[in-house]
Amino acid sequence: MLRLEIRPQPSKLMSLASPLLALAITTLLGIALFLLLGKDPLRGLQMFFWEPIKSAYGWSELGIKATPLVLIALGLAVCFRSNVWNIGAEGQFVVGALAGGWVAMQADASSGRSIVLWILLAGVAGGMAWAALTAWLRDRFNASEILVSLMLVYVADLLLGYLVYGPWKDPNGYNFPQSISFLAVTKIPKLFDGWRVNIGVLIALGSVLACWALLFRTYAGFALQVGGLAPAAARYAGFSSRRSLWLALLLSGGMAGLAGALEAAGPLGQLTPYVPAGYGFAAIIVAFVGRLHPVGIIFSAILMSMFYIGGELAQSRLGLPKSITGVFQGLLLFTLLACDTLIHYRIRRARS
Repeated sequence: MLRLEIRPQPSKLMSLASPLLALAITTLLGIALFLLLGKDPLRGLQMFFWEPIKSAYGWSELGIKATPLVLIALGLAVCFRSNVWNIGAEGQFVVGALAGGWVAMQADASSGRSIVLWILLAGVAGGMAWAALTAWLRDRFNASEILVSLMLVYVADLLLGYLVYGPWKDPNGYNFPQSISFLAVTKIPKLFDGWRVNIGVLIALGSVLACWALLFRTYAGFALQVGGLAPAAARYAGFSSRRSLWLALLLSGGMAGLAGALEAAGPLGQLTPYVPAGYGFAAIIVAFVGRLHPVGIIFSAILMSMFYIGGELAQSRLGLPKSITGVFQGLLLFTLLACDTLIHYRIRRARS
């Protein structure tokens, strides 16, 4: 008989090994899933773990998927380390796309390339404004930021639907629910000709460095983390929990809004009801698989991007349902939560 025995102190080794163990278990469960569906498991795993990285073009597509995941997950990592549970990054992503898209729609023949900067700034402002609603309700009425931020996701989706079906609908779009296609001058500059990957990748990498510096090299970052780990100690030290709440949520909302603006003016090129791609929710998994560390988030975002692309390939080449991507994401999350138990507990054989 096996039992769990509490460790004298958390295991640093298991903290690092837990995501790798979770990935291994997810792969084994994926093999079982492919067998149950009557598909070749090796072919299925190839779709998820080899096809997305076997060519330079594949890596460019990974960059497209990973950029919003990295940006959103960085903001969420700051929130979670501060014990602020922002679950509504998807809504902030959508509002950021709306704000950036509105600026893009104002472009005309006289607009210069500098409008791209205003699109990105509008996205940041939109995401921050949406997150500020959650911060204000938590600060003023002590409302749960989990419920408020999550419910605001649906409000953002309804707002997007209203605009693309109504005031922002393209009059020449054959009655499809979409905005006008953005002018070429508003498009996010690409890194290489012929590929879709754009400078969003560089912005994401710069954000990783900035987030690392904030968390581990600044007084504000120290105050945020102390407030999350030991609220009583933070109050005794004079750190303001109210300030930490606003800083964490505004930063997280701004990062999600930036990701939304990059997506709208980048791969999409217009606003449609399909702007919400689930990045805001997937980024929660990315943040935890990356151990809430900026560098770890890069690798976990690449892994999650492989799941996105692998799911699309499995759908088109193996005839699997679209939900296969969500299944793999869910398996990774649940196995990670299970493996994280070994950080604080160890398995012992108990005598019967």
